Amino acid sequence: MIFTLGINHHSAPLAIRERVAFGADKLAHALADLTRSQPVKEVAILSTCNRTEIYCAADTPEVVIDWLSRYHQVERHELAPYLYTHDQPEAIRHAFRVACGLDSMVIGEPQILGQMKDAVRVAEESGTLGTQLHKLFQRSFSVAKEVRSTTAIGANIVSMAAAGVHLAERIFESIEEQRVIFIGAGEMIELCAAHFCARQPKEVTVANRTLERGRVLAERYNGTAIRLDDLAENIARHDIVVSCTASPLPIIGLGMVERAVKARRHRPMFMLDLAVPRDIEKEVDELDDVFLYTVDDLAQVVESGLESRQAAVVEAETIIANRVEDFLAWLSARDTVPVIRALRDTADRMRRHEVEHAMKLLARGEAPEKVLEQLSHRLTNKLLHAPTQTLNSAEGGDRSELQLAASRLFHLHSGD
Repeated sequence: MIFTLGINHHSAPLAIRERVAFGADKLAHALADLTRSQPVKEVAILSTCNRTEIYCAADTPEVVIDWLSRYHQVERHELAPYLYTHDQPEAIRHAFRVACGLDSMVIGEPQILGQMKDAVRVAEESGTLGTQLHKLFQRSFSVAKEVRSTTAIGANIVSMAAAGVHLAERIFESIEEQRVIFIGAGEMIELCAAHFCARQPKEVTVANRTLERGRVLAERYNGTAIRLDDLAENIARHDIVVSCTASPLPIIGLGMVERAVKARRHRPMFMLDLAVPRDIEKEVDELDDVFLYTVDDLAQVVESGLESRQAAVVEAETIIANRVEDFLAWLSARDTVPVIRALRDTADRMRRHEVEHAMKLLARGEAPEKVLEQLSHRLTNKLLHAPTQTLNSAEGGDRSELQLAASRLFHLHSGD
């Protein structure tokens, strides 16, 4: 049975989501720990700023929920109000919707598809992706491609990066007059840099643990790069701070920002924290001259672009519903595989036995025509013995069902 369980921006606030997030460098260890300690046949973990989800093939999701609680040291009763669990067919529908961007904060956004592919790649490399989940994700990617190519789901998207610019423009009359610092150099920061730098800010700085990677991004926008270790002494001269790193702990504390505000003589500072767990301590939001926004604060901004895509959402849901039925049919067909294999093995044993018998007759000098005739009769009798005996001994309703099944299995027609 395929299950999906987790929390996302619909079900849980940021304060809960960041407690059960998996850093990219921890995923392989988590997958190994889960499959080693629990009776889980297949598993993949998707962890982004908006969701932590575990896709698994298991007898029950309960053992996975217990593991998630224990792994992150979060009491199960604390998770319970925010946790959702889907089994078939809802688990399949959910995977398809996530891949299509229908479950994202920004409806139709394409980033989640890449994040899901990364999660699948890690699961494959860790050896935790079996036949069922492999097929589920490949179908998810296929459905996402179909939805994007046949509907307008990707039209008029208000991205999180664009929403961040919109919020900044509420604070500053013009971004052209502001100095911007980007903390991190990952995909989300690259997107934010593209949107903010399109407004031609006065100065651009990139702070990153690896100076060389930060320099590559900074030079793209005629900016400068600094080491993350030098952030404290540089942050005060920046009006806009955009941060998204994979750090498990905040890298910008209340004290750092208090000193920056004082040095700025209380000129306003706009801070956008897109990381989960958060890069900026939540207490910073209490400072009078600081405007701090997180991923959850962007929801109301991106909501404005949703109405124009509602028709496309309806079309996408119809495609997904049909593809869920197709996948359920594939799963159902897999249930017959052991029976088919046993049937073929039995028939093959009969064939080999009769061929050996025929070879012995030929070795004794029997006529080939006679041996072939005998072989065909003996093999036919052996193959049909069990079903014929079962049909003859059946009574009442069982006989009618067996007769119907035999007609379908062997393509029999009345009068044949």
